[in-house]
Amino acid sequence: MAEATAPESKPDEASMSAKPQEEHDWLHRLIGDWGFEGECIMDPSEPPTKSVGEATVRSLDGLWILCEGVGDAPDGVPVNSLITLGYDPQKKRFVGSFIAGCMTHLWTYEGTLDQTGKVLTLDTEGPGFSDDGALVPYQDVIEIESNDHWTMKSRMRGEDGQWFQFVTAHYRRKT
Repeated sequence: MAEATAPESKPDEASMSAKPQEEHDWLHRLIGDWGFEGECIMDPSEPPTKSVGEATVRSLDGLWILCEGVGDAPDGVPVNSLITLGYDPQKKRFVGSFIAGCMTHLWTYEGTLDQTGKVLTLDTEGPGFSDDGALVPYQDVIEIESNDHWTMKSRMRGEDGQWFQFVTAHYRRKT
């Protein structure tokens, strides 16, 4: 009688043995303690509101980064937020999420680096500025300016198909 053998298993990138990729190294450039200054334009006919805050970015086992932030909302109330970012080798895309204590929407990201390797564009969708509850396309764009400075810009696509940038935040390394 022939002995049965188990089928040979193949390594799976999404398995419990995932290893950091070059793209994870890119994300690790954001690790540290940061102070930020931001500007928000909710209505182009109004002057921008300014905000300041702090963020701590740490690694989760080399595969994810967690960016925990606290800053002032336009009305001056402190807002806590959490960004998760990683890289999915099967999708060949960066993936992640964003939540904030001032909203109930879970923002999910998928994105890519540009050819320069300095700009990560994360596509998502969320509620528009109107009260009809319709979801619209958004992008959060992270650009590494230097080892001690990065920016995050948020924009939404309007009904005319054009992108409207409403947030610009500069993160500067504290430690």
